[in-house]
Parts: sequence; structure tokens; C-alpha cells
Amino acid sequence: MADATSYRGVAPATTAWAVLVAISLCHMINDIMQSMLAAIYPLLRQEFALSYWQIGLMTFAFQVTASLLQPVVGAVTDKNPMPRSLAVGMGATVVGVLMLALAHEYWVLLAGAMLIGVGSSIFHPESSRVARVASGGRFGTAQSLFQLGGNFGTALGPLLAAFVVVPLGRPSIALFSAMAMLGSAILWRIGTWAEGRRKAGGAKPAALPGLTRRRVMAAILVLALLTFTKNIYTASISSYYTFFLIEKFQLGTQQAQLMLFLFLAGMAGGVMLGGLVGDRIGPLKVIWFSILGILPFTLALPHVGLVATGVLTVIIGLILASAFPAIVVFAQELVPGRTGLIAGIFFGFAFGMGGIAAAVLGVVADAKGIEFVYKICSFLPLMGLLTVFLPRMERL
Repeated sequence: MADATSYRGVAPATTAWAVLVAISLCHMINDIMQSMLAAIYPLLRQEFALSYWQIGLMTFAFQVTASLLQPVVGAVTDKNPMPRSLAVGMGATVVGVLMLALAHEYWVLLAGAMLIGVGSSIFHPESSRVARVASGGRFGTAQSLFQLGGNFGTALGPLLAAFVVVPLGRPSIALFSAMAMLGSAILWRIGTWAEGRRKAGGAKPAALPGLTRRRVMAAILVLALLTFTKNIYTASISSYYTFFLIEKFQLGTQQAQLMLFLFLAGMAGGVMLGGLVGDRIGPLKVIWFSILGILPFTLALPHVGLVATGVLTVIIGLILASAFPAIVVFAQELVPGRTGLIAGIFFGFAFGMGGIAAAVLGVVADAKGIEFVYKICSFLPLMGLLTVFLPRMERL
């Protein structure tokens, strides 16, 4: 079998596994704080007598800082890499978590949500760059391991809220600031390591031959559309799958949540698989398969029984999640030296579009029913045909 880096035409290098595991752990911590915020909304609404508008404003404040600032941070740090800023970003998260725990007024909650968003916007672009530096040429594997931590964090946040914050009360949120402090300490060590690598220098990344600026921009647009497609379908599952199961199969809430966990488990496996396979055969082939390949399964999902629904859910999660590491690596290869900007665009875009898609699908579900949503979304993988417009280069 070919070497993991041979399709790019670069020599293999040593992979810093300890750094990759540490940055993945910190990604998990970051995303626990993010997902916990939404999970405690019912508690905050009851304690502060919040309206849905005020809850929506908190989500907006968080998503604006978490999504829109990421490309800006990425662009700035591409020109002036600041790996130690990772610890500062996690520090902002620490303060935000403490504000949520100790708040006595709504504006403090709002500021806390924004600070968690600021921490996330600093973390993703710079940590994605560190993961690439530590990859040793195994870009897909490194990106997958990095994203795997985030997936686990997103899944753990609501569980920790349910089993810790709800029984112990809102002040118990402060306990999680200790987790974020640990993350900040780890990130300072990682930043010091990355700064040493940066000062040691190395060859500048070479641009892909034969691609004009217009061709590269068109390819980035296609990748963004593919990411949008993936996130709409992911949002349809993560936000409304339990309601679909309860309505169609008369399941209880716990049973429906278990089925949702199957999807999340499939996605966790898919994230890791996508990077490992992508390093062997190239990200372009993974993108083709991961988007278009789920079409038969998504078309079948609204029309099968309960057991088949569970099986299809795992398969869809496994295949669909393999797309994102490949998309990010492909985009970073298209625009060498802009690792932070690309990570900021795609992580921020993914997060923001997921929120928008969930809101739009909710309106459709109210108007047409939840089964209608899944029948419409089942055709989304056809957008995978856009992959035909991506450049075919030996390096990719």
C-alpha cells in the first residue's frame, strides 16, 4: 500500500501524536462548553423568567462571535501565527463559564455566552494549524483526530448538563471552569511547542500547479456548498430526529435519544475513518463517496421500519461524517499558507449554517410535518454531484 503521504508527492515526516491527542482533548473541552450552553437553556429560562426572544438573542450572540470571528482570527494568524493565543482563547471560555454560573442579571448571561463564543473563535483556526504542523504529512488523520475530540465534546455537553447541572443547580456550572483551566494549561504547552516549530522554520508550502486564482475560488465555493449540504442533513438529524421517531414509531423520549446516540456514534467513527482513508487514497475520492454515497440510505430512511431506521442511521452518520475532514484538508491544500483562514471559514461556516438550517427546517416541520422534512432532506446528497467541478490533481 502506498505511503500515507505519497499521493501528495511529499516526503513522510514524524507525526507528533502526543500533540495531536492533546489538541483533540482540548477540542473536546471547548465543545463541551459550547454544547452545554444550549443544554442549560431550560434551566436559565425558568430561573430568570426569560422569553424565547431572550434565549434566541443568547444563541445569536454566541454564534456571531463563534462563527463570524473565526475567519478573521484565521486570516490574522496566517500572517502572524500566535499559537500561544490558544491558551488565551480558552481563558475567555473560563471567564464565560464562570459568568454563566454566577450571573444575577440577564446581561451577564449574554456576556458569558459571547465570551464562550470568542474562545471558540480563537481556538478553531489556530488549533487546526497546530494539528497540521503536528501531522507529519498525515493531514487527514490529524484533522480527523482533531475533529473527533470536538464530536465527543458536543455529545458530552448535554449529558453533563443533565447529570450535573440540573441536579446541583446553575452554580455547579462553575465546576466546569476547572476543566477549561486545565485545557488552557495544556494549550499553553502546545503553543510553546508550536512556536518552537515555527521559529525552526521550514519550506514554504507550494501552490498547486496549473490552478488559476479563479479556479481555486470556484473550488472553495463548491466545497462550501458541499459543507452546507452536509450540515443541513446533520441538522435535520441532531435537532429533529427524536421527534421523528416519537411521531412515527411512538417511541419514548429515552428510546428516541438512544437512537440519536447511534447516529452520533456513527459520526464519531466516520470522522476518524474519513481522515485515515483520505491519507491513503486522497481527499477527493472521500468527498465523492461521503456525500453522494449516502443517497440510497437517506432515500430509504423515511420509508423503513424501526430496526432498519436504526441501522440506516448508523450507516448515514458513518459515511456522512467522513466528508468534513476530507473537505477541510482539500481546501487547505488548495490554498497553501492559509490554514487558519480555511479552518476559520469551514468550522465557522459549518457551525453557523447548522444553526440556520435547524431554524429553517423547524419552520418547514411546523408547516408540513416532521416526516416531510426527512423526505425532502433525503435528496440533499444529490448535491454531491458538484464534486465533479473540483480539480483533479495528483497531489489531491
